[in-house]
Amino acid sequence: MQAFFYFLITFCPLYFLTAILSISVLFLPFPHIFYQSPVFYPIGVPFMFSRLKSKNIIRICFLFLAAFFVGIGAAFLHDHFFSAAVPTSSEGNWGLSFQTDGDPPVGNATFDELKKFDAFYAQDTGEKVIYLTFDAGYENGNTPAILEALTKHQAPATFFVVGTLLESNPELIKQILAAGNTIGNHTWHHKDMSQISTMDSFSEEIQTVEKLYQQITGQEISRFYRPPQGKYSEANLKMAQDLGYHTFFWSLAYVDWYQDNQPSHEEAFEKLLGRIHPGAIVLLHSTSSTNAEILDELLTKWEEMGYHFASLDDLIKAAAS
Repeated sequence: MQAFFYFLITFCPLYFLTAILSISVLFLPFPHIFYQSPVFYPIGVPFMFSRLKSKNIIRICFLFLAAFFVGIGAAFLHDHFFSAAVPTSSEGNWGLSFQTDGDPPVGNATFDELKKFDAFYAQDTGEKVIYLTFDAGYENGNTPAILEALTKHQAPATFFVVGTLLESNPELIKQILAAGNTIGNHTWHHKDMSQISTMDSFSEEIQTVEKLYQQITGQEISRFYRPPQGKYSEANLKMAQDLGYHTFFWSLAYVDWYQDNQPSHEEAFEKLLGRIHPGAIVLLHSTSSTNAEILDELLTKWEEMGYHFASLDDLIKAAAS
């Protein structure tokens, strides 16, 4: 609709002006053509053009030029006033636009917008460092192979867990920690947090995870939060911040969560190698059989590209320095 508005108010006057000038140049020396034309005569064009003098043509040209510039001004005013009704970029569903391989993608919120809420989607750096994260909703037998590959490469990772995994597999939580990794908060019910507008409801989703985690491990959970499905609002980010959390989105992920439609190794490597970049926060799912099968080779390939691995704690420290 906005593009159509621009066309109407900006370009139509120009096209109309051009058409009139063209007709005047072609036919003013031959007024009899208009009188004899079945097209122009009924609409009075021959009468107008047969009597137009040069100064009248100039006046008409001036009027249409004025209309053209008025159109440009209207377009500017439309942008200036109506853009305020467009939702801000720093809320909604987390999304990425990949520009050039090897460069960080453009998120729908900037580094600076997220920084206000102690939130990240990558590190703004030229250093070839990767931050590994796994979203873990349940266990289907793939996590042990993932932990083995992480240990082999001394690559720390954060596993963002939900309530069902804590309830059903507390021993796995201990194994993840024993392998040198951290646990992050992915909420209790894995619901759309952007629809939660009160601090009481938000904190219940977060603190229920905290309580069970402490019962299992005897420790407080790391204050790392990831919104389920990347759905968020600025109010949510502020709530997480007020609870002492850093929010972590991602700058690299791929469709690896469908159990009955797992990507091939080739598809996974194409995405994960081609789009890796300095400071990347990588999101993988621990339920993916493809991830379990390729992780050792994937980490090796990243290392061969000059990358090393660090924890989200390291990212927070680097951002603060």
